[in-house]
Amino acid sequence: MAASKKVKSLPRADIEAIFARFHQIEPEPKGELDYSNAFTLLVAVVLSAQATDVGVNKATKSLFALAPDPAAMVALGQEQIEQHVRTIGLFRTKAKNVFLLSQQLLDLHGGEVPQTREALEALPGVGRKTANVVLNIFFKQPAIAVDTHLFRVSNRTGMAPANTPLAVEQILLKVIPAQYMLHAHHWLILHGRYICKARKPECWRCPIAQWCRFTPKTPMPSVPAKAHQG
Repeated sequence: MAASKKVKSLPRADIEAIFARFHQIEPEPKGELDYSNAFTLLVAVVLSAQATDVGVNKATKSLFALAPDPAAMVALGQEQIEQHVRTIGLFRTKAKNVFLLSQQLLDLHGGEVPQTREALEALPGVGRKTANVVLNIFFKQPAIAVDTHLFRVSNRTGMAPANTPLAVEQILLKVIPAQYMLHAHHWLILHGRYICKARKPECWRCPIAQWCRFTPKTPMPSVPAKAHQG
């Protein structure tokens, strides 16, 4: 990820207004990955790298029915895991990581998903972003997982203009008001996914456009006039 053009940072009052608006629209935003416990969430997030949540959900429906915990996943075996997730990009590498992390959870953590970033990042296939998602969504910790959507929104708006995901994360942890921190990750990702899109942000229907520093704002698409029928 790389920031496009550097924009001036938003003042704290504007950032607070942005999150107040997000909260007004959707007080408790939800992620779009299907899961039933900390383990299935962890696996789903590992599988979601460079894949859509919709695609991951289709693949994990049958996988999680057979293997909802580390012991069952290890018993299933790497080859069978591959068969369930073969529709997902990089499925062989991801299946191997899912098998290995399941084994490691059994060996080192009594089959439980750890609640610290350090322990999570020590698992095969788990990086900082994946660890932050699990910590935030399941364990309700104030973590920010910077994916491409969140990185884009943070830079475009001026909320956290920076050149790396880690730098964006560190700025957001400082500037987001405490009362909004738990859901900030979801609000920003969903905003980037459905409104502040990569190729053409839909500024004309953006609920935070008045505070956003992105220019020029994308105008509402014109509706072609119907041909005169005489």
